[in-house]
Amino acid sequence: MINNLKNKFSGKEIWQRNLIVLWFGTFMTGIGGSLIAPFISLYIATLGHYTTKELAFWSGAIFASNYIVLAIVSPLWGRLADAKGRKLMLLRASAGMAVTIFLMGFVTHAWMLLALRMLLGAFSGFTSNSMALMATTTPKTESGRVMSTLTTGSVGGMLLGPIIGGVVVGIVGYRPVFWITGVIMAAVFFLALFFVKEDFKPIIAKGKLGMKEVFTSVNSKTIVWGMLLTTAITQITNQSINPVLSLYVKHLMHDTGNITLMAGVVSAAPGIVTLLVAPRLGQLGDHIGQKYILGAGLVFSMLVFIGMSFATNVYYLIGTRLLIGVSDAAILPSVQAVLAKQAPQAVTGRVFSYNQSAQSMGAFIGPLIGSTIAAMFGYNMVFIGSAIFVVINLINYATHTKDLDSEVAA
Repeated sequence: MINNLKNKFSGKEIWQRNLIVLWFGTFMTGIGGSLIAPFISLYIATLGHYTTKELAFWSGAIFASNYIVLAIVSPLWGRLADAKGRKLMLLRASAGMAVTIFLMGFVTHAWMLLALRMLLGAFSGFTSNSMALMATTTPKTESGRVMSTLTTGSVGGMLLGPIIGGVVVGIVGYRPVFWITGVIMAAVFFLALFFVKEDFKPIIAKGKLGMKEVFTSVNSKTIVWGMLLTTAITQITNQSINPVLSLYVKHLMHDTGNITLMAGVVSAAPGIVTLLVAPRLGQLGDHIGQKYILGAGLVFSMLVFIGMSFATNVYYLIGTRLLIGVSDAAILPSVQAVLAKQAPQAVTGRVFSYNQSAQSMGAFIGPLIGSTIAAMFGYNMVFIGSAIFVVINLINYATHTKDLDSEVAA
């Protein structure tokens, strides 16, 4: 079977073969990472007796814990990726995630889940290293389309994951979902081991560069810093509702019906549109410049988050979440395409690891802010907070992208 698959790839260039393989890898990683995410607060509730505020706190802390660890270790993994190769990092990430997620199905206390989530953060990074590998092998003229296409793999997995998770949880309970996820990540490991090809030539001197020297190497420090901040704030806005999402759906449904399935649909809704729209917006950005796609996505997300705060039923929430998929399709691939064009090959791993750190910091801060706002002011106000952060992101966009037209559209 493996030989047959390899033969099918024989007529394509390396970057084209890698795109196919890494798309499936990020797709499976997206499924593995999102199977349990919408129901994590409900799972925590089975591990002890908690008040509403305690449950919101534990949900926020456990959901965010792996991101803070990932933010710290990502630059270290990025340095190693530039010195040893990105494929090694793909294997490291998928193997580590397989083991830690599998073990989550055996926890009996909230603190054990917290510890494993932190350990998960230390091993994560499959998607970011996939992006870095593709950035170093893809022709610059194709970077927008390729990055957008690769993004659809992760988004597609995250789209199906919560829905599959909702069905599985309803049939067999929470714990088997972690075991299934662990098996999926093990499959990702073997997929990367046998099919990903990297013609890597280590540049030892570059591998020892510090952060200051890395930013000196890029085409524009201002643009790169702006993109990293854009990533962080976007994650804050997107992740703020996640730790209490299932509780919010439960509230909107008045504690009746298949709450876990509807929570999965709500969680997955943005991915439906992103999956369809991202490649088209990426290709459009290659022609007119990513700056315009990025700016439009930010403005649209601000308007949708404001509209989302008026949700009174789960179907309205699903509709507005679908619209968020449009802004995600514009923002995230645009940032990755810009970084791919700004970073020389010798430091690409580091630049994308910094973007992973920014993403992780946002994903750490967002759930804490969201769960705090929800506990103090109610669920709807979480979206107003998200809209305020998007305004901050628009200010960042205006001040850090002045030179982006000539850099991207050239």
